[in-house]
Amino acid sequence: MGRPRRSRPPTSDDLPDRLDDPRASTAPDSRPSIVHRPPSDALPVLYEDNHLLAVDKPAGMLTQADVTGDADALSIAKAGVKARHGKPGDVFLGLVHRLDRPVSGVLLFARTSKAASRLAEAFRARRVTKRYLTVVEGTPDAGGWQDAVAGLTYGPTGTARVVAPGTAGAQRASLAWRSLAVVGRRALVEVDLHTGRKHQIRAQLAALGMPVVGDLRYGAPSAFAGGRGIALHAARLVVPHPTRGDDAAFVSRPAWPDGVGEDVSDALDAWLSAAGA
Repeated sequence: MGRPRRSRPPTSDDLPDRLDDPRASTAPDSRPSIVHRPPSDALPVLYEDNHLLAVDKPAGMLTQADVTGDADALSIAKAGVKARHGKPGDVFLGLVHRLDRPVSGVLLFARTSKAASRLAEAFRARRVTKRYLTVVEGTPDAGGWQDAVAGLTYGPTGTARVVAPGTAGAQRASLAWRSLAVVGRRALVEVDLHTGRKHQIRAQLAALGMPVVGDLRYGAPSAFAGGRGIALHAARLVVPHPTRGDDAAFVSRPAWPDGVGEDVSDALDAWLSAAGA
């Protein structure tokens, strides 16, 4: 193929990673300008202008407030905008996609209603590219992109189950993946997400025999980061800028703990260099 493209109250970990559940573009990248900044605090700002705010969400943080009352990225980002710009009253930030709670990486907000509307349309029209990096249990051969299309159903606890495409009641889930490096019994894998189903990458990779490191919910043998995070990172997001007309790209390097990130650091460096960071 060508390069791709419990009974318990619900939390943000139970929501789709995109509000309108679109598919990302599989068109070749147009090499837009890249904004990259390594994580340095609880919610680092990767980029901000009058229309967009991109932040680097840490693993374990909610995207949006839920019944737990735990800290969430949207509330923290709003407080940051208010403080930086001296905004009186409420601050508008449009949530245009989501990341599962244990997932880290690039999270984009719209700063105006116009930007929110145009970004939502870009997602629907598949003019958005989302690339994830993950360390998985297993040793898939390094090579070209591999398509993975499946159906997903969900149990009462919100855990996804992979079934055959076309199964009655199942949601279609599509992604592509490739192995970038194998280190010991683990591998660094890049994922191009085509549909934004809940827990999609986690469930599909686990069904392929390579669960995400630290993801106990989907078969990983052990946890890391105090059980709050998994080795899945939203590493690159490309969107059409809502007013300029060109593409805006945001890149983030995963801050995985020792024993995960350090093992694949050379491959990570090569990927980031190729991504323009």
